[in-house]
Parts: sequence; C-alpha cells; structure tokens
Amino acid sequence: MAQLQGKAAPEHLPPTQRKVALRFYTSAADKQTLRKYTYTGLLPDSVAARQEVQSLIYELQQDAYLLASADSLYLRGDTLHVKLYVGQPFAWAQLRNGNLSEGVLVESGFREKFYHNTPFKPAEYVKLQQRILDYAERSGYPFASVWLDSIHIKDNEIEAALMVEKAFVVTYDSLQVMGGSKTQPKFLMRYLQLYPGQPYNQQQVEASQRMLTALPYIKVTRPPQVRFARNKARVYYFLEDRQANQLDGIVGFLPDPTRSDNKLLITGEANLNIRNISGTGKSLGLQWRRVNKGSVILNGEYLHPNLFGTPFELGAKFNLLKQDSSYITVQPRLQLGYYTLKYGKFSVFSEWRNSRILSAANRQQLQRLDLADARTTTYGLNYLWNNLDDFYFPRRGRLVEVQLTAGSKQLLRNADLEKSFYDTLDLKTSQLSISAQLENFLRLGKNSALLTRLHGEALLNDQIFLNDMYRLGGLSSLRGFDDYFFFASSYAVGTLEYRLFTAADSYVQLFYDQGYYRSDLETSRTSGFPLGVGGGISFSTGAGIFQLVYALGKSAQQPLSFKYSKIHFGITSKF
Repeated sequence: MAQLQGKAAPEHLPPTQRKVALRFYTSAADKQTLRKYTYTGLLPDSVAARQEVQSLIYELQQDAYLLASADSLYLRGDTLHVKLYVGQPFAWAQLRNGNLSEGVLVESGFREKFYHNTPFKPAEYVKLQQRILDYAERSGYPFASVWLDSIHIKDNEIEAALMVEKAFVVTYDSLQVMGGSKTQPKFLMRYLQLYPGQPYNQQQVEASQRMLTALPYIKVTRPPQVRFARNKARVYYFLEDRQANQLDGIVGFLPDPTRSDNKLLITGEANLNIRNISGTGKSLGLQWRRVNKGSVILNGEYLHPNLFGTPFELGAKFNLLKQDSSYITVQPRLQLGYYTLKYGKFSVFSEWRNSRILSAANRQQLQRLDLADARTTTYGLNYLWNNLDDFYFPRRGRLVEVQLTAGSKQLLRNADLEKSFYDTLDLKTSQLSISAQLENFLRLGKNSALLTRLHGEALLNDQIFLNDMYRLGGLSSLRGFDDYFFFASSYAVGTLEYRLFTAADSYVQLFYDQGYYRSDLETSRTSGFPLGVGGGISFSTGAGIFQLVYALGKSAQQPLSFKYSKIHFGITSKF
C-alpha cells in the first residue's frame, strides 16, 4: 500500500497550536493518479484536514473518477490517516439524442460526437442540462426536466440517451403592480414586453428588473415574483414612486472678463422635468442656462413611450444656443427608440441644425473663416446600455452610450460678404460625427464608491467653423473652467471621482478631470490638455437636495490658482 504524507507539527508545541498532517494510503496505480493533484498537506486542525480530503475527492469526481472515496479516516497524534480509493475514470461510450428537437440541439450545443469515447465529467453534463433547461424556460416551459434514459455501464463506460420532458406550455396572464406606484400596468407591460398569451420567459422576467432600475420615477422595493396557475403566469412587481419631477436652479459666480473692478459675473441654470405623466411613462423637460454675459442656452425634450401600443419610444428634442452677439444655432431632433431585454436601447434619429451669424458679429471673424452661416442635416444611430443600481445615486454598475451620425452641411451666403468670397469654399460637404460615454461605478465599501468616466466627441468635416464646434467646460463636462470655455472639433474628458455617502441621497465627493481637446479651424489649429480638481457635497434638506462644488482648473489659458476657482451651488427640488 503506497503512502503519501504531509509534514507533521513539531512535538514541543501545545496541542492547541499543533497542526494536522495528512497521510494517504492508496494503491500503486492510484498513487500515480494522485500525483497530478495538489492539496495542502499541513492543516490548522483536524476539521480543516477533513475538509481538505473532501475537496480532493470532489475534484477527483469532477474529473471522471466517480468512485473516488475515503474508505476510512482516523486521527492519531498529529496525523490524519486516510485510506483513499481513486479507481478508474469513467467515460462516455455514447450519449445519444433521445427526443431533443432541432431547436434544443442548436441552443444547447449538444452533438453526439462530443460525447463519444470521451471522459465523463459531471460538471460538463450539468452545464449541458442547464443549457437545455434555460432554453425551455425561454420558450414557455418553466417546468421542463432533463434526464438520462436507457443507461448501460460496462467497464467504466457509460451509454445512455438524453431525454427532455417539457411538461406543459405556460403563457403570460397579466402584470400586477404592487405598492404605492401610480405607474399603469399597461405601460409596464409594453415597456417590459410581457404580453398576455406570449410564452413565459424566465430570463425576460429576470432582465425586467434592470430595465425598471433605468426608469427615474420608480423604485424597485423587492425582486419580481411569478405565480403559476392553470398554465398561466402572473408577474408581480413591487414598486414605489420616486420624487422624480424636478424643479431646480444652480447659480454660479465667476470673474467678469469685461470689467476691471473684480466684480463677479452671475451665471445660472434652471431645469423643469415632469416625468411619468399620468403613470404612462411620458416625460417633458425644459432647461435654461446663462453661461456667460450675453450667451443663453434653451433645451427642450419630450418622450412618448409605447408609440401606438408598440415597444417603440418617440422622442423630440430642441436645442438653442445664442453665443453673445456672434451667432445663434437652432437644432431640433426627432428620434425613434427601441428597448431590448438584454442589449439596452437602440435609437435612430434625424437632426436638423441651422446656425446663423448675427448682425453684430465681428466682420473680421467672417473674413477669417471663423464663422459661417450653415444648414446641416444628419441621420444617426444611438446605443445605450445602463445597469446602474440607482438612477440618481448609483454605487455599482455601468453605463455605455455610443452615437454615430452622418449627413451633409450646406453653407449659406451671407449678405455682408461679397459673392466672390465663397469661390474658394465648398458650399456643400459631407459631415460625420461620433460620440461615446463610458461610466463605471465600483462600490468600495458599505458607504463609498469610485466613479471612472470617459466622455468624448469628434466632428469630421473638411470645413469646420467656430459655430460648428463642441463647447467644453463647466460643471457638466470639465470642472474648474467657465461654462463653454473651450471650442473643440474633438475632445475627450476622463474623470476619477470618489464619493463617500453619508445617507442614501447624500455624499461628499473628490474628483479629478483630465481633458484633451483639438480645434481644427480653417485658419488655425490648437490643442490642449486642461485639467480640473476639486470637491463638493450633496445632501438632502427640507427644500430639496443642496449641492456645492468647488473646483480649480489648469490650461494654457488659465493657471492653477485660487483666483480662478469656480463655485457652483444650488437646490434640486423634486416633487
């Protein structure tokens, strides 16, 4: 009988400090097999030693040594003596298809040739069973079962037929909303695509919780429950309404570059968002911003889910930017979105952009080709994936959004310029753009999270003007700078932010923003690597959520100095 022994504990140690060694007794053939496995030969106590033996036996059984066992175990002194039997590995002589349909074969990946004269590994067979059961559950058969029939074992070789019993088909009956939410079941049924009479899908029910978390106006209090009766499935969702309607304003103070008496310029922002109108999921949003002296932004958005009773969502957006006395840009957009169970939201859209030079614009800017009247029509695709655990205060999860657009831009003749001025310009050009945003929240502990984010956009056109460019800077993009401080034809901003939560809706934050931008004008090309650092707080009050952010920025145009620091504060009131 061959022996395999671990190292024993020293004799001079007290019994409470002595470790237990393992000694295996096996046949010569089993000893050779056991050499392929690693195990701990010296354990803290006899309980840990017995657990190590069980782990080794389980590993052997998973590797087709189905008869592996510890025939006897006894502790003598500081050694656990184990009589171990390994035996010969089992193999598939043949695993035939008993009654699996073509659909089951395709979805499970089962092929008879994979189970012909191959080692029998229980873990692989369990995975095969689970793939078959998953397919059955997706197809309306939640009570299906899988087993082996006509089993024959000879010389450690197994021959059997793989069988599946689907039982009876189950269809959806209805969707019920439990709790205090006013959200209509009819809206949720279409949003989650759980239609009465449709075959029951277990994965669909599991994925629905992620889709509900993405809605800002409800809170999931418990996982969904399913009750089966008379071949029907009724799904219960436990929801509460959140105070998602929003009325807030933020005030900012920054030095007025047009004055020499160090007076501050007051900027501001006001938001109105009405969500889940009458429990139907419809929403309306308005935003007004004054970013600097003479510059105003006005944004509007309306979302209409379940268009004509379908899972499609119709959206309309409107953006207006008036840049001091230089130009005004109007940009409406119409889009059609579709939510999928696994893969997020896909949208197609059309956008019309009209940018006009104001009469008070600097004529020299026009002649330098910095500004131009233009009309742009583009079509695009947008993809959004969101599995954040909370819409407003996430601590775990990811968000991915990618957008591609293509279209044409047409220059419009300006009456203040001579006709010959446009002889060197292409009046109609093709235009492409791409944007992406990646967010990841990593929960560091019970009350803290780390946010990493990358956001960037790029505009591709042979003739780019100042009023075509993206605007970068401010609280929503690159903190530590004035709103819309940088003009960029392409940019990227990376963010590292630590949040320490003092309550479910309150936290302290420290952040670092690192940006890159490039400005490709006809007459000049610039680039830079601005950065912003700072911190802030956000906490609940009787009037709403109070926010205070303090930031410093550094770039080629602005040194890292407290003189140029930015302070933003405001109240977010929800009702």
